[in-house]
Amino acid sequence: MRTQEEIFQAKIDAEIKIEPKDWMPEKYRKTLIRQISQHAHSEIVGMLPEGNWLTRAPNLRRKVALLAKVQDEAGHGLYLYSAAETLGAERDQLTRDLLSGKAKYSSIFNYPTLTWADIGAIGWLVDGAAIMNQVMLCRTSYGPYARAMVRICKEESFHQRQGYEIMLTLANGTPEQKEMAQDALNRWWWPSLMMFGPSDKESTNTAQSVKWKIKRKTNDELRQQFVDISVEQAEFLDLKIPDPQLKWNKKTNHYDFGPIDWDEFWSVVKGNGPCNKQRLKDRNKAYDEGTWVREAAMAYAEKQDAKKEKAA
Repeated sequence: MRTQEEIFQAKIDAEIKIEPKDWMPEKYRKTLIRQISQHAHSEIVGMLPEGNWLTRAPNLRRKVALLAKVQDEAGHGLYLYSAAETLGAERDQLTRDLLSGKAKYSSIFNYPTLTWADIGAIGWLVDGAAIMNQVMLCRTSYGPYARAMVRICKEESFHQRQGYEIMLTLANGTPEQKEMAQDALNRWWWPSLMMFGPSDKESTNTAQSVKWKIKRKTNDELRQQFVDISVEQAEFLDLKIPDPQLKWNKKTNHYDFGPIDWDEFWSVVKGNGPCNKQRLKDRNKAYDEGTWVREAAMAYAEKQDAKKEKAA
């Protein structure tokens, strides 16, 4: 007679989605809560570097598009928090973990946006890297997560095109504008490669996540795919990727690229990046200033519930 674990893995292997009320190993549940909550936190914190340019966008068209993008990111965070709740996680606790610094989010959002070109680079590279990972998640084994990712990926595709169009405009503009685009690429390239997480040799969760089909590809496989696509996009922009070791490998049919500074990656993850402290300060400030909104919403909901009970 098969064990529950064997039955569970058989469902995974047969591409049957795991739903909230289905039996699942505790480690599977905890792995998903960790991944989904980190994803949600990243969407919420990711609003900050771009929100920095909402009042300084070069024209109304750019401002409206950027505002729509930041709004989308907030929605993505809410979808993902809802998915985490189906696993038994409490949204208030997830929020407290983020605000206290206990929970992690994508390291790339701890870098500053110094110029308008950074908004283009984030859309092109950061959202491009996110799409590379998230399209795969549309087929993840946990149903609520997979379904949330379908809409998120559609909106992220818009964000990536928006960013690339900004870079294309700058690259075909004045010499100063093209230089600004190149500078943004120089600063965001390596952090974008770090977005996929540690190398497969160092990752402690990748192998199990692939077996459970939470992930469909490893960190290094996704990173390589991102590099291969981005090189051609940079060539079209007539911009140079800041990697002297970048070259096409005829044997592997992939681009070879230089070593990633993992010391920098882990330093940022541990809270020592350029903007770690500022990001948490801003999130705590926004949470505190929004207290009255949450309290008013709860009071209204309680009032409506009381009316229904009285009517019944």
